[in-house]
Amino acid sequence: MAELFSISGLFTLGMLVVLQAVLGFDNLLYISIESKRVEEDKQSMVRKFGIGLAIVLRIVLLFIVVNVIKMLEEPFFEIHNGYVDMAVSGHSLIVLFGGAFILWTALKEIYHLLAEPDLEHGENTAKSSVGKAITLIVVMNLVFSFDSILSAMALTKNLWIMSVAIIISGVLMIVLADRVATFLKQNRMYEVLGLFILFIVGVMLVSEGGHLAHVVLFGHEVHAMAKSTFYFVLAILIVVDVVQGRYQKRLLARQDRMQEKAAA
Repeated sequence: MAELFSISGLFTLGMLVVLQAVLGFDNLLYISIESKRVEEDKQSMVRKFGIGLAIVLRIVLLFIVVNVIKMLEEPFFEIHNGYVDMAVSGHSLIVLFGGAFILWTALKEIYHLLAEPDLEHGENTAKSSVGKAITLIVVMNLVFSFDSILSAMALTKNLWIMSVAIIISGVLMIVLADRVATFLKQNRMYEVLGLFILFIVGVMLVSEGGHLAHVVLFGHEVHAMAKSTFYFVLAILIVVDVVQGRYQKRLLARQDRMQEKAAA
């Protein structure tokens, strides 16, 4: 506990909070997308309660991971048939499941955007129960937690510092969750960007899970997507979206001027 209030402890805590905030961005996107499935007057409660419950479970998960990390890393079944080779561990299975679920969620939401006849009212958007939404938010938060917990363990072995960092980052997520959801609701064009960012996150997790499981498909080893590659793709997506948005505004303004001249 004393290490927490030392200069090195506070510096490590600050680093962990920043790390949790960066890794939690895609989590906020998923929470915003999933919470919109419930009734509008319950969406804020679902986000806050889901994140709050996930914080408690994340701290429990931290203590479990610290004590059973070796068991999670050990493969519990292997496949070798000439076409597919893999050694699946608990860690790799969780990451693979999380990545596949995020991919499915992103593709499903993109399909709903294209199939929805009324984007403003969302007539084709099926409503979900509060319990189901909270459960999915908590489960996916725990999936995202593995990377952040393992990254935190690389910086410090102090459970107090890691626990405080989780609590601080969780409070920040609660504060920002409603703002992110409101921003996406008021700027529907950025919802597409968010979904494709979520899609890339799913690809990154699946590749990481495949790498952890030492998957070899037809003689080709699966490698984890580098974090630098992920952030580069993320930056390109954002720049393209911003440039396209401004260009579209210029085209619409030019079209309005041409219509005014034609009317005159």
